[in-house]
Amino acid sequence: MAQVRIASEPRTEFGKGAARRIRRADKVPAILYGHGTETRHVTLPGHDLMLALKGGANTLLEIDIEGESELALPKMVVRDPIKGFFEHIDLLLVRRGEKVTVDVPITLVGDAAAETIVDLQQTSLSVEAEATNIPAEFEVSIEGLDVGASIHASDVRLPAGTTLVADPESVVVHVMAQATAEQLEADLAAPEAEGAEAEAAPEGAPEGTVAEPTPEGSPAEEQTPTE
Repeated sequence: MAQVRIASEPRTEFGKGAARRIRRADKVPAILYGHGTETRHVTLPGHDLMLALKGGANTLLEIDIEGESELALPKMVVRDPIKGFFEHIDLLLVRRGEKVTVDVPITLVGDAAAETIVDLQQTSLSVEAEATNIPAEFEVSIEGLDVGASIHASDVRLPAGTTLVADPESVVVHVMAQATAEQLEADLAAPEAEGAEAEAAPEGAPEGTVAEPTPEGSPAEEQTPTE
């Protein structure tokens, strides 16, 4: 797992206006918390942070803060939905040798059997690992898997020192058959058939009777026509 050293500055201004000024200076508002310590507010250099987190969401950051060095993991990263720059980041303080629960990405390798569809039902796996030795990813081989094959969380090989937190019976990958041309045609025709049924005329009243509206509050009556 990547470990990146990054400088920080104490943050003394708060509020939306202060946050905008910080971002205009290409810095990112951040907080550090954990281990029962008082929450600390800092700013981080935006470009350096962007490069650091390219190593993955579980990148271990070594934060220089007021002459001290702290290890921290990103817990929540807020990005601008349009431009993608970092708006804010929460950092959880950790210690060497400490175990933490993290979600590690899953990467599929190999090719399943021909004419199959691979359904990746979990893109990451929740595990417990040492803060300084978090796996970057879990490789899951689908080589040669045929229709109906499944890989469960318990089947994923974990490195030494890492334990599974997710439900071991949960499905990570499932292999399905590709739809045939006939099945695709049937799926396309089904909505049209349902629409045609919905437009069909409703059944009429029983033969020999005429249902007439009645005043509000009166029970509906059936009247038999006279000759």
